[in-house]
Amino acid sequence: MNKSAIKNFAIWARNKLIADISYRAGLIGITAEGISTALSQSTADTEFYDIGTDKPYSIAKEEIEQRRKLVEVIRRKEKDTDYKTAYKYIIEEVAYTWFNRLIAIRFMEVNDYLPSHVRVLSSDTGKLEPDMVSSPFDTELEFTSKEEEQILKLKSDNRLDELFCMLFIKQCNALNEYLPALFEKTADYTELLLNLSVIDRDGVVYKLVHDIDEDDFNVEKGGQVEIIGWLYQYYNTEPKAQVFGRPSGTKIRKEDIPAATQLFTPDWIVRYMVENSLGRLWVEGHPNDELKVNWKYYLEEAKQEVEVQEKLDEIRKEYAKLNPEDIKLIDPCMGSGHILVYAFDVLMQIYESAGYGQRDAAKSILKNNIYGLDIDDRAFQLAYFAVMMKARQYNRRILIGEYKPNLYSIRESNGINRDQLKYFGVGLNEDEKEKALGQMTALLDTFIDAKEYGSILTVEQYDWELLERFVEGRDDAGQISMETVGLDDTARELRQMIAQGKVLGEKYWVTVTNPPYMGGRNQNDKVLNYIVKKYEEGKADLYAAFITRCNLFTEFKGFRAMITQHSWMFLSSFEKLRKQELNFEIVNMIHLGARSFDEIGGEVVQTTTWVLKKVNIDNYSAKYFRLLKYFGE
Repeated sequence: MNKSAIKNFAIWARNKLIADISYRAGLIGITAEGISTALSQSTADTEFYDIGTDKPYSIAKEEIEQRRKLVEVIRRKEKDTDYKTAYKYIIEEVAYTWFNRLIAIRFMEVNDYLPSHVRVLSSDTGKLEPDMVSSPFDTELEFTSKEEEQILKLKSDNRLDELFCMLFIKQCNALNEYLPALFEKTADYTELLLNLSVIDRDGVVYKLVHDIDEDDFNVEKGGQVEIIGWLYQYYNTEPKAQVFGRPSGTKIRKEDIPAATQLFTPDWIVRYMVENSLGRLWVEGHPNDELKVNWKYYLEEAKQEVEVQEKLDEIRKEYAKLNPEDIKLIDPCMGSGHILVYAFDVLMQIYESAGYGQRDAAKSILKNNIYGLDIDDRAFQLAYFAVMMKARQYNRRILIGEYKPNLYSIRESNGINRDQLKYFGVGLNEDEKEKALGQMTALLDTFIDAKEYGSILTVEQYDWELLERFVEGRDDAGQISMETVGLDDTARELRQMIAQGKVLGEKYWVTVTNPPYMGGRNQNDKVLNYIVKKYEEGKADLYAAFITRCNLFTEFKGFRAMITQHSWMFLSSFEKLRKQELNFEIVNMIHLGARSFDEIGGEVVQTTTWVLKKVNIDNYSAKYFRLLKYFGE
């Protein structure tokens, strides 16, 4: 994998997309300086905007409504910040949306995962014009008669870029049926601002197809789903530099937390953590040397005293009772899903060793085994896509069924209309409804400003089945009024609150993560105060708070694997945290030193990765390694 080419493309593509989308916004009177009103000759069906030329720019029908929504979103964001910040945030969000979709479609077309098997961004024959543009009626997309006429007209006029954008949007909307969390319906301002070319050799599409080796996407030729994570990492290079380019001690805003804390975990470290936690859990209860042969980074346990070994053998009897579908694994800081994707591979090996076929195993892994959380909506989309593409490798029909992984971008409850809660709970008796209403209100309180905190949030054990029935029992028949406007949106948001609440409140046999690093002086007041209140022993750094939070996620006798800075091991500010960790058994630990991450230079950031078993056994011996890098990677 040519990481230099991937990095160069991702950084360049971000700036190119932002510039092109900003240009489109400018055509309809929306710039970094402000929002212009339509010219006086505008009508209800057509609006005109001054672009400094003799002929004004015009939009009509649904485009007018899309522009109105764009203005509404910018104004809403402006209330929290200022106009320029709001404009910048929305433009970058749109750029990120189309970047994710371009990358996803490129991966799918190279691996022949698209339902129509027609390439969207490139051609099987190598010509510049994508196959979708050459043969639009072979794509299995549904066109109205008017759209068919428009396609033929655009082709005859050789307006290929307009035709491509039209077809690309249709393809993205069609993929909503297969991957709804990534390909949301785009009949909004994101569609209005799309500005792509397939004939421009300096355009994003051309460079994506030609600057990154196709084999880096092709899983049959050494390509990996991992490329999605690297593209995400490098796309955020400049935003991350901007955050850390501010004066020392500057508080990091909620919107900047993802860029400031995201760090793609090297593949060998992911494998070490997963093999020595998930893999170990299984083989300690189901000894299997053939499985361990597949795990290059699996470390055999240190030799133990007789009394210790007897206690371990008792624990392993409990592991032996586990079936593959019983093993829940979570990455609470999943980023683009690298850890979860490799966990999927290891789980597949476990299922196969237990006699499952790959198709059934892939469905069960999505349903029962893998869980993930993040505060970054776009990272969530890529993690969702990466896990689904991994499942597709094992089950070619996985995109056809209603299979959804247990992955969530944590959302806030701030905007939910609580006045509409009275319309829910139909079918419940009065006691149930009162209980559900109280628990739902408490859950909404928990998720106020949730993107500040992410998965360090803790959730009470509510009656989830009752809350689900509360939301599904809705009384809006014949009551269309101002009070019921948006009731469907409220129901959808409540379902999200319940889903993410269940994941946050669950216990897992395996917790594996690379938590975010953020020192106390960079944390804004809300985050710092919450950590001091809930994780006093980890207040010196966000990663330390996550050490404690991940302990809460983990079942008694389960496994926790993490990579963090090594400062918690010896600095006095982490003394309470060390005492907590010493209550459990570290199975093995690798002190990595500096330069474990290619993106972090110098000797300042030194890291350690370890696997811990949540149990206390006197005289237990761990394996410890101190090296710059391990296994020659």
